[in-house]
Amino acid sequence: MSRPSRADAERNRLRVLEVAEELFAERGDAVQMAEVARAAGVGVGTVYRHFPNRQALVEAITEQRFAKILTFVEQRCLPQPDTHQALVCFLTHVGEVHEQGRGLSGVIEATFGSTAPRGEVGGALLAVGETLVRRGRADGALREDVTVADLYMTVGAVAILSRDAIGDWRRFIDITLNGLRPR
Repeated sequence: MSRPSRADAERNRLRVLEVAEELFAERGDAVQMAEVARAAGVGVGTVYRHFPNRQALVEAITEQRFAKILTFVEQRCLPQPDTHQALVCFLTHVGEVHEQGRGLSGVIEATFGSTAPRGEVGGALLAVGETLVRRGRADGALREDVTVADLYMTVGAVAILSRDAIGDWRRFIDITLNGLRPR
């Protein structure tokens, strides 16, 4: 029996990730590996060959999710000349991601105890935050005492509010950014 080509294997891996992300977003922690395989149109052995356990699958989806957020922020938010609008763009995107993927956020938190980004992507998102804070302080969009920790506290709050449907997270962004402006 011939082995699938590397291109086929990579296509299968990407399909499994795509389907698993959709299933977790829709149904949360109830999704099983066999369901992912069925929905992706591959055998369960193929899923386990790429992801030896459920945690490895969730980790790959988590990394992919944060990589997509990073790409969005770098391409759509950072280029905005108005730092306030760049911050609104960033925070709104985080809110939308968590609102649309509530089940996935729950799976990530259940698996890792947090929905905070880690690893290389986490470091890159931190650097983006530092850039926005530095720009905001320089152009008056943010007070001088605002730190990147303050920004990521806000990011975390937006994620929780949108993920758990607690009030109007868009209004929270507006109120918070207004509170971070110079007086």
